[in-house]
Amino acid sequence: MKRAFIVRLAVGALVALAASFAAAQTAPAPTQLTGTLAKARETGSITIGHRESSIPFSYLSARGEPIGYSIDLCRLLVDAISEEVGRTVAIQWKAVTPESRIPAVVSGQVDLECGSTTNNLERQKQVAFSPTMFVSGTKLLVKKGSPVRTFRDLAGKKVVVTAGTTNEKTMRELATKFKVDMTIVVAADHAASFAQLATGTVDAFATDDVLLYGLLAQNKAQADYVVTGDFLSYDPYGVMYRKGDPQLTRLVNDTFHALAEDREIERRYNRWFLRKLPSGVSLDLPMSAQLETLIQTMVSRTE
Repeated sequence: MKRAFIVRLAVGALVALAASFAAAQTAPAPTQLTGTLAKARETGSITIGHRESSIPFSYLSARGEPIGYSIDLCRLLVDAISEEVGRTVAIQWKAVTPESRIPAVVSGQVDLECGSTTNNLERQKQVAFSPTMFVSGTKLLVKKGSPVRTFRDLAGKKVVVTAGTTNEKTMRELATKFKVDMTIVVAADHAASFAQLATGTVDAFATDDVLLYGLLAQNKAQADYVVTGDFLSYDPYGVMYRKGDPQLTRLVNDTFHALAEDREIERRYNRWFLRKLPSGVSLDLPMSAQLETLIQTMVSRTE
């Protein structure tokens, strides 16, 4: 009896071994991870570049933690990366500025830059971008009662821009093209630019309109300032990452497609643009028709 049991056990083991061998012969070889995904699999972490005052996209909470619309979307990207590489991936945070963000991505200091970065052809020469998550444009912020209504009114006046932004380039090009004798002052970040306007050092602050509304909400200063003028530029925002990383590109595009299809992008938008911010103030900024169309395009895309 005992011998018969051992024989049956041995036969069963051989059958199982043969089945496993056959399955191994027919199953496709697992894809070799490369680039950022390989790094995430090996180290168990992803470094996210965040901003400190790009409200409500990427800024610091009262406890000093990165929060915002872009941060939410990037956390969802990291969840997708974790699933793709087969292990939990932790987030390492690194603060970046408009000037340092692109070099930080190119050099590998950060893997994803999650802020309020415009995707344009010039930047695409150095880095890659996710599908568009927001559409904005340059406008002017002035104190109530200011005579400045358009960029042409800046002749003989000072306007502050944040270093390394598309807004800085826009204002310099407008000044040259239309021969407006304005003085362009450059500040390190958006908070510093706003401070220059608040203290009367400059007459206007030029940046993306949504960031202006965010700064006013954060500082509870809507009663004292006006966002004015026509749009002076077109600025579609995206998550930034290194070029030449096809596996990450596929994952980012697939994740945005899934988030758009599930209406998760819309829910995150509503959280940061229609409801109260942690400061207790709401931007009350409905989604633009442009962004609605772009999100619908993500949903209906074909492989």
